[in-house]
Amino acid sequence: VALNPWDVALCISGTIISCENAIVVVVIFYTPTFRAPMFLLIGSLATADLLAGLGLILHFAFIYFMPSEAVSLLTVGLLVTSFTASVSSLLTITIDRYLSLYNALTYYSEKTVTRTYIMLILTWGASVCYGLLPVMGWNCLKAPSACSVVKPLTKNHLVILSVSFFTVFAVMLQLYVQICRIVCRHAQQIAVQRHFLASSHDVTTRKGIATLAVILGTFASCWLPFAIYCLLGDYSYPALYTYVTLLPATYNSMINPVIYAFRNQEIQKVLWTVCCGCFSSTMPFRSRSPSDV
Repeated sequence: VALNPWDVALCISGTIISCENAIVVVVIFYTPTFRAPMFLLIGSLATADLLAGLGLILHFAFIYFMPSEAVSLLTVGLLVTSFTASVSSLLTITIDRYLSLYNALTYYSEKTVTRTYIMLILTWGASVCYGLLPVMGWNCLKAPSACSVVKPLTKNHLVILSVSFFTVFAVMLQLYVQICRIVCRHAQQIAVQRHFLASSHDVTTRKGIATLAVILGTFASCWLPFAIYCLLGDYSYPALYTYVTLLPATYNSMINPVIYAFRNQEIQKVLWTVCCGCFSSTMPFRSRSPSDV
């Protein structure tokens, strides 16, 4: 098979994704203090993105070194599972952030831990079910006219995935708007109680809006083109269009560790200690709430 530059680009993207998220998974797994709900959800996101990166690498390897229909179904199933789990994990993190602000007094309780495990079970259960569909027979290998823009997935399967994505995005948008309102209201109350200047409240408001814009803007810019194309395109469209929209979607898994893990001070502390050996004991350290991540 002639080497396709787009497949090479996806493989390179998968390699970077795997390396980044492997660091996050190892740090969270081998650090006993990282067992709070916040870190479990970040670990779930990193695991999903790690599997997505490995799936892209395996997809490239099997296409050019071990071409097989059965193997292609397995790799596509892995990619569907991992990317679905990644998007779903972003939703669970958003829900956790919202609840940490809305129910601040009761957030640090056993109820929160139980809720976190339930969200993780639902996230990975649904993702595995989506990924198993092509393997269990819902594919277009025997009916090419039923294919979607991503072979061997059927058009109906990809429509379901796209609709699920738009639903997740709508819920995340609503929750982050509520988070921004709560943060702004709290900042205004603190400013009034402590007689702060109005400018300090404005700074907090702008910071909250900027954070909201970065999180949702990154998510939307990476995934929306591919999700829209999955709804509008079909098997007759050139493969180039699929590559052009799919490659940016993989960048979301590349950016997630930066937004959700490497900005966390506890994770930064461990990374400085393990990787650089230059961590100073005077470095500021505090326990951050999920809304700070």
